[in-house]
Amino acid sequence: MWCSRMALRRLQRITPLNVTGVLTSNVRREMSSLPRVYVTRQIPPEGLKTLRESGQVQCQLWDSDDVPVPRQELLQRVKGVDALLCVLTEKIDAELLDAAGPNLKVLSTMSVGFDHLSLEELKKRGIRVGYTPDVLTDSVAELTVALLLTTSRRLVEATHEAKTGGWGTWRTLWLCGYELANSTVGIFGLGRIGVAIAERLAPFKVKKFIYTDVAPRPELASLINAEYVSFDEMAKRSDFLAVCCALTPETKEICNKDLFSKMKNTSIFINTSRGGVVNQDDLYEALSTGQIAGAGLDVTVPEPLPTNHPLFTLKNCVILPHIASASFTTRNAMSVLAAKNLLLGLRGEPMIKELKL
Repeated sequence: MWCSRMALRRLQRITPLNVTGVLTSNVRREMSSLPRVYVTRQIPPEGLKTLRESGQVQCQLWDSDDVPVPRQELLQRVKGVDALLCVLTEKIDAELLDAAGPNLKVLSTMSVGFDHLSLEELKKRGIRVGYTPDVLTDSVAELTVALLLTTSRRLVEATHEAKTGGWGTWRTLWLCGYELANSTVGIFGLGRIGVAIAERLAPFKVKKFIYTDVAPRPELASLINAEYVSFDEMAKRSDFLAVCCALTPETKEICNKDLFSKMKNTSIFINTSRGGVVNQDDLYEALSTGQIAGAGLDVTVPEPLPTNHPLFTLKNCVILPHIASASFTTRNAMSVLAAKNLLLGLRGEPMIKELKL
């Protein structure tokens, strides 16, 4: 049932309910003429509030945050919609766009990544695309630092030992890890998040920040006094390597045995970008043979990673369930931005954050 509550308040100011509490025919006609929107997940409340209070759309919602909308259900629900608000679990491809039909003019994804979107298909159909970068910079940077410290100082191992009776007499090298002081930190993909990570790590007395990207980024690098180096040089020099790049055809599985073989055996590898940039078989080999000291992952392929995956058997691999942006502040901000992008797109106005196809 189309949820017209989000337009009701505005419509009631225009035409009141009749004496029996039933919407008048004028109100029903106006509500039915509003653009139809499908929201593929129960997004955080501030985003839903933005849609409801706009009085601009009639909206249907997959009312669950725990279970993604089944594919066949999604294909049915998008038929004839004018706009779609999705999250990164929904594959927006030719099949879905064909099911939606020619009315679909706006797609807004509540994510900074867009590898779940078929950009060529969207461009071919003239569909505008909004996304939600920047608002999650602080949250992702904080989580990256937390994951780096958890991995390098072996906190998961230490917690397990304390809980299971392994905490015995004091030992000189028991659960020793690697500290940031006087270290070299490499950043693969220097954008806002990479800079924010470095800003948070600097007080730990990091000696040097280095980075690599498709090209030097002097303006951003100057903010953290970072040196541009080649991909191989970054691998060789980094004590800690944080992956912050986008997933593209060029970066797919770029973190593989060639990279790991060049890294120090005391180095820590951290990925909070996209799981697809890492060859997980090669990472397992590097970790299990001591080629590198440890790895912290917030992203994997697939997601969720099966519980019997070999990486879960390794003490020196910390795996989180893709929670880098999981703060109340950030997720609400992402939902509001996604909602505003959608509403602006339907009005034919510039989105706050729009992908240029």
